[in-house]
Amino acid sequence: MRRRSRRSRTLAAAVAVALGTGLMSGCAARGESVPDNRITVWSLENLTPRMEATKRIVAAFEKESGVQVDLVGIDEGQLPQLIMSAAAAGTLPDVLGAVPLAPVWQMYTNGLLDTAAAGRIVEGLGAGTFNRNALTLTGDKATRLSVPSDAWMQILVYRKDLFDKAGLAAPDSYDTMLRAAQTLNGGGVSGMSLATDPSDVFTQQSFEDLALANGCGLVGPGGDVGLDSPQCRQAFATYHRLAADYGAPGTQSVDSTRATYFAGRSAMIVWSTFLLDELAGLRADALPSCEQCAQDPGFLSDNSGIVTALKGPGAAEPAQFGEISSWVVTRTAETAASEKFVQYMMDTGYEGWFGMAPEGKIPVRDGTAEDPGRYLDAWRASDVGVDTKKPMKSVFSAEFLDQLASGVSDMRRWGLTEGQGALVGATLGELPIPKAVGAMTSGQISPDEAAREADEEVTALQKSLQ
Repeated sequence: MRRRSRRSRTLAAAVAVALGTGLMSGCAARGESVPDNRITVWSLENLTPRMEATKRIVAAFEKESGVQVDLVGIDEGQLPQLIMSAAAAGTLPDVLGAVPLAPVWQMYTNGLLDTAAAGRIVEGLGAGTFNRNALTLTGDKATRLSVPSDAWMQILVYRKDLFDKAGLAAPDSYDTMLRAAQTLNGGGVSGMSLATDPSDVFTQQSFEDLALANGCGLVGPGGDVGLDSPQCRQAFATYHRLAADYGAPGTQSVDSTRATYFAGRSAMIVWSTFLLDELAGLRADALPSCEQCAQDPGFLSDNSGIVTALKGPGAAEPAQFGEISSWVVTRTAETAASEKFVQYMMDTGYEGWFGMAPEGKIPVRDGTAEDPGRYLDAWRASDVGVDTKKPMKSVFSAEFLDQLASGVSDMRRWGLTEGQGALVGATLGELPIPKAVGAMTSGQISPDEAAREADEEVTALQKSLQ
């Protein structure tokens, strides 16, 4: 998918394979280098506008600190091979930026991170200034793996006008989603736009969002795969009803789900927060195309509501899928200079960093000790859009922006805090869950069979990693 952090599509799984014992020996061979006040920084924000924005922040840091920075933009699909090659050659970068959760945990599992440096940076900035859940997802109990920087989340967008006309409640639970999908399905409008493409990690992200809401986990408390649990079977059954019974016919992808909602032919859609600038008509190559949109480009945005966290009957509290991006310091980094750099990027340079794409870079550091709301306030005022730019707070309501900011606290992720980062990465490469979802929604297997097949395939992956 475009611009969103879908770098996990190939990156996370490949890192699990690339970061092996051969790589570790390469790291050991490098040894301690003599500090020269020069660091290499790899950034996964490699799109040209974002690289230019990062260069401006880096130039200001160099002038202030005297540290020289060699900034390298890295493509998502190349990162695993580049890490493997650099580690074997003893040329790992000092710092990596915009790294998703699964690669962070995989690099940690393989001993590639300077966790002490990450801990010092967070403590220096003030752990209390960070979102607590972001710290939890990027930490292994007392060990700090990375410095969390920003987040995007999976959201449910729905047609408020259609819901209000039908007297429907906001779709924030399994029950309200299903009731709305059934009621509004028909007359050229599908009840839900939901991914079913068996070859796309977006399908797994969408399913995980609904599964987490029902207390369905990738692994259970004992570490065994748990996709055949009652909660997961119910998640598969609910996904099937939403996507197959009340969704558009045929395989639905990241692009087709958006196109259907933008054309006014769907009452709900599950997508990421990167949808928001497009929904507001601020990106020329992805404009809303509904009938009313021709006369009023803001029609769809004005008549859409947003749900962040969802709740199923099998869960005690709402939850949602999201991604935390981080800065990491490698174990062979020039420590002092690297720490200065990351501290700067999370302080003086922070507003420029999340301001690149604020709809998908929600700050997870709220502010400073002296000004607790500084960064969230700056985020709300950041310009959103590509071809047309407007301040976030002029496009979206204060209530909605508050929802996004607080939604970071509800983020959950499969397997990471249970020490299963390598398994998460492997599932994103082999895609057993999207394959099961695709077979289920196309009528080849039942929801119970989909749960069982996914469980068996992920169990096989887990054994192969042992």
